[in-house]
Amino acid sequence: MKPEETACFERHLPFNYGVVVTAINLSGTRCVSYLSQRQTKTSMKTSLFALAALFLFPSVQAATAFETTQTLQGITFKVTSPNALKANSVTVTPTSLEIDNSLITVETSGIVIGAEVGDINADGSPEIYIYSVESAGDKRATLVAFSANRKKSLSQIYLPALEDDAKNAKGYRGRDEFAVVEGIIARRFPIFPEDRSKTEPTGKMRQFQYKLVAGEAGWRLKPDKVIEF
Repeated sequence: MKPEETACFERHLPFNYGVVVTAINLSGTRCVSYLSQRQTKTSMKTSLFALAALFLFPSVQAATAFETTQTLQGITFKVTSPNALKANSVTVTPTSLEIDNSLITVETSGIVIGAEVGDINADGSPEIYIYSVESAGDKRATLVAFSANRKKSLSQIYLPALEDDAKNAKGYRGRDEFAVVEGIIARRFPIFPEDRSKTEPTGKMRQFQYKLVAGEAGWRLKPDKVIEF
């Protein structure tokens, strides 16, 4: 790994799990996509200026369109978003499903910054997880996800609101991150003091770990464990 790639790896992968999406570091060097046990083809239409504006200068409202194509277990997902500053949306177009390969478009909050495939419930059918984040304010993250039901059609995966767990939501002020990790979806964020007048985090992190389960109305991510470090 070249020095400039190492810097980019450390900057854009808060979860050190061996998977990196294509990005551009602050020196303008394109990062290499480091993949782990999956066939993934990633093409992000993200400029250096857009990344700098999003991560370093939150007062600047700028973003370019997002696009990535990823494949797992014979199913391909093309994910696109115009990354509109208002009323943004994300579109998923599947390929190789047995019954229905119709595209699905849903609204999403913030700017789409990444996507990962996984099979966290190990049922032989993949899922696509799409991450977006507010371009200003608390930079709260949003997850949009779909499951390929027995490789036949797509259905959306429901993620319960963080505030549903009042105890573990204490100290949350955004800056959260998602990642696919060894059979779970991990979501972590810095813990802030309950006193809103204090603007710096405590130095501790809280991580939610979700498992994918079948619910009465469809797939959902069920909180499995919460840890602090």
